[in-house]
Amino acid sequence: MLTYATDLVSVEGLDGLSIGRLAEASGHSKSSIAGLFQNKEGLQLATIAAARTVFMAVVVEPAREEERGLTRLVSLMHHLIEYSRTRVFAGGCFFVAVSVEVDSKPGPVRDAVRAAMADWYGYVEAQVRTAADAGELALDAEGVELLAFQLPAIYEQSNSRSLLYGSERPYVLARRAMRALLAQAGADAAALRLLDT
Repeated sequence: MLTYATDLVSVEGLDGLSIGRLAEASGHSKSSIAGLFQNKEGLQLATIAAARTVFMAVVVEPAREEERGLTRLVSLMHHLIEYSRTRVFAGGCFFVAVSVEVDSKPGPVRDAVRAAMADWYGYVEAQVRTAADAGELALDAEGVELLAFQLPAIYEQSNSRSLLYGSERPYVLARRAMRALLAQAGADAAALRLLDT
C-alpha cells in the first residue's frame, strides 16, 4: 500500500496524499487505510518513512559494499543518479519533491523530511571527509563542506531538469560535473570510472 503512496507523493505531492486518494489508487478501502494510519498526517509520516527505506536500499546500501571514502562516495553518487534516472519513484526523487513542498510548513511532516535530508547530507559529508582524511581528496575542512554541498546540489538539479524536460541529458551532465569536481579535488581518475558517461 505504501508503494502506491510513495509513487503518488513523488508525482502529486504530500498535500495531494489523502486516505481517499490512496484508496482510489491502491484499490484498498478507505476504512482499512484509516485503520492503519489514523489520519492524513499519520499517512504522510508513514509514506516518508517508506520512501526513506527505499532510498536506503537503492542508493546507500549498494554503496556500502565499497570501501569507505572516495570509492564509496563515487558509488553513492552513481547509485543516486540511477535512482532518479530509472524512476524508482514515478515522479523522480521523492525527497527533492517533498522538500520543496514542506520547507515553509512547520510540523511533524516537515520535521520527518528534514531529518531524512539531514541524515543524507551528513552521510555524504562523512564520505567526503573520510576520503580527504585518507589523502584521496586534497581538501581542507571548508573544502569538505563545500564539496559535500555541491555533489547533492548537482544531483538535485539533474533530477528536476530531467523531469521538467523529459530528458536524460541532465544526468549525463551531472555525472560529468561530479567527476570534474572530484578530479579537481585530486581524485585518482581510476576511482571515478563509475561517473564516466
